[in-house]
Amino acid sequence: MTLTALYILISVIIVSLVSLIGVFSFFFRKANFQEVLLILVSVSAGSLFGGAFLHLLPEAVEREGFGLKVSLLLLGGVLTFFVLEKFIHWRHCHVHAQEAAKHVSHHPRHLAPLNLFGDALHNFLDGLVIAGSYLVSIPTGIATTIAVILHEVPQEIADFGVLLYAGMSKTKALFYNFLSAAVAILGALLGLLLGTRSEWFQLLILPFAAGGFVYIAGSNLIPELHKECGLKDSLWHFVALLLGVGLMVVLLFLE
Repeated sequence: MTLTALYILISVIIVSLVSLIGVFSFFFRKANFQEVLLILVSVSAGSLFGGAFLHLLPEAVEREGFGLKVSLLLLGGVLTFFVLEKFIHWRHCHVHAQEAAKHVSHHPRHLAPLNLFGDALHNFLDGLVIAGSYLVSIPTGIATTIAVILHEVPQEIADFGVLLYAGMSKTKALFYNFLSAAVAILGALLGLLLGTRSEWFQLLILPFAAGGFVYIAGSNLIPELHKECGLKDSLWHFVALLLGVGLMVVLLFLE
């Protein structure tokens, strides 16, 4: 196994293990946990913006120039994650509408498979992105992995909560959430296979991933931070946002 393949495998295993972080939510009071979660969301947003604009996009521009191809791939990443999120939200709304129409009071169990499917698809794309980034360079792969991990922490906690709400036990929710996260390994293996056989995959994945990172940070994470209007909380969120960007800046100097 080459060093790059080993880095890819270790990275996606770590990303998969992040899914087990939901268990720590039980050690916090609900109010305190919400505060911690929003700080994590802020750091995640900063790291995704930093990863996109400081690592992925410059690497793509250096290889291809900032022409039509890179621009379209960047937009393709944005649109792909938009469609993915739209599908997940449409299914969730459809289920809630059915439950409301029937005046059902029990757990909405249909949410579990829908959430797991959407999360698995998302994790598959994460695996592709991580593999493609490492094939470009190990520093780019490390930066991408860190950005994905920081995004996955609040995401996996939220997914864990959805599975509990759908009626799963804590043990079952952790197990199925981990299986869904482990799909990233399949994505990484496919990315490694495609990337080693064709250079076009490496050229495609960088701007595509940058677009996905920008979409996730801008449409999913930042709106969550605007729900808290207090000056103190807003300042902490801004500092955490800068921390996420700063982490990506530090990685530039380590390359």
